[in-house]
Amino acid sequence: MPHGLPRKIRIAFIVQMVMASLAILVAFYVVATLYKYSFIQATLQDEAAHYWQLYQASPAQPPPNNFALRGYLVEAGYSNLSLPANLRPLTPGFHELASDGQLVWVDRQEAGTLYLVYLRDQATRVAVWFAVLPAMLALFAIYGATWLTYKASKRMVSPVAWLARQVSRWDPRHPDIAALAPERLPADMEGEARQLARALHSLGGRVEAQLERERNFTRDASHELRTPLTVIRVASDMALDEADVPQRVVRSLQRIQRSGRDMEAVIDAFLILARDSDIEPQSEWFQVCEVVQEEADSARALLGDKPVTLEVDCVARPQLYAPPRVLHVVVGNLLRNACSYTDRGTVTVTIEADSVVVSDTGIGMAPDALARAFEPFYRAAPERPLGTGLGLSIVLRLCERFGWTISLDSTLDTGTVARIRFAPPTGGALPTAPATGTTAA
Repeated sequence: MPHGLPRKIRIAFIVQMVMASLAILVAFYVVATLYKYSFIQATLQDEAAHYWQLYQASPAQPPPNNFALRGYLVEAGYSNLSLPANLRPLTPGFHELASDGQLVWVDRQEAGTLYLVYLRDQATRVAVWFAVLPAMLALFAIYGATWLTYKASKRMVSPVAWLARQVSRWDPRHPDIAALAPERLPADMEGEARQLARALHSLGGRVEAQLERERNFTRDASHELRTPLTVIRVASDMALDEADVPQRVVRSLQRIQRSGRDMEAVIDAFLILARDSDIEPQSEWFQVCEVVQEEADSARALLGDKPVTLEVDCVARPQLYAPPRVLHVVVGNLLRNACSYTDRGTVTVTIEADSVVVSDTGIGMAPDALARAFEPFYRAAPERPLGTGLGLSIVLRLCERFGWTISLDSTLDTGTVARIRFAPPTGGALPTAPATGTTAA
């Protein structure tokens, strides 16, 4: 694929040559026309005036007859039958004969009528020498100058084009900055181009180091977070196995376990987002309804005593091939948002053959807030204490990572509808099982 700058320069020079050629051709066409209708006409008029002067001195003076002109004289009172047939009907003045392209000047005086014919071959020869040949020489001169200028310009921009080719081959995740090392630059790269190469080499090094630091931080932080989560999960399991545990404590321990599982799912999601896109995460077939039911059970604890009902409607039972924890994070974030911003009414999750729809009767969002809903740290209702504004941003990134689409439709003081549409696997639609009924809190 040609790079932009050399291609634009080449097109500019081609356009310049074409425009110059057209301008020269038009100019010499005008010159040839003026030569034909002005210079030759003036020459014939002068030749006629000179002849009549000679005729007055000596009536026996013959009309002009040389390599360029043919003259015919019809004296007053005589017939014009001695003229060539194509000259007989001509009236006084300048004429161009369409049959053979000859130029004729007819001059009538008291002594008779003079016909001066400028021969076609001579007119053509003069036109070639005075119009065509200079035009060709001018065109060749313009083409030569344009070619030399183009070659010089190409040499000037070739270092920039080389840099563009090198940078275009960079993998954003692993930029190959070695090609821009000072010792590997072409010998003809000097001045600003060499400074640009050094700047790009430095920038590539900083980007590569930053990416490596982010990968290391994500990997190390995830590993370190798993250790206390494992301790929390084991300790809560042991506490639940104790005899005579009060029901209130059991509920608290179960909430601790659900929060631990949610945290593990978030860690897995962050690790997936931190991996290169060409590294496929561990995936498996799972029931979408089962994941939604688990997240709905966890989200009901957020409702507390609010007059809100959370319903799950499995219209279909699709299976999905992906990491199950990813769908846990996506659905969990949507449900937590719906429960947090709904003060009365219902939160409904509908599982369809190719999508999951979360709708609520909460506070909704204005159009300007809806347009920014997926921005990191943006909150439509900052006066509410829950949330950091990262949930929908994480949902969007996870959906994009697995080829799903997330859309929001919201009306202020009416509610919000979020739809996750899954991309079907290669070869057909998502597999489904028979539908079941609705469960409600």
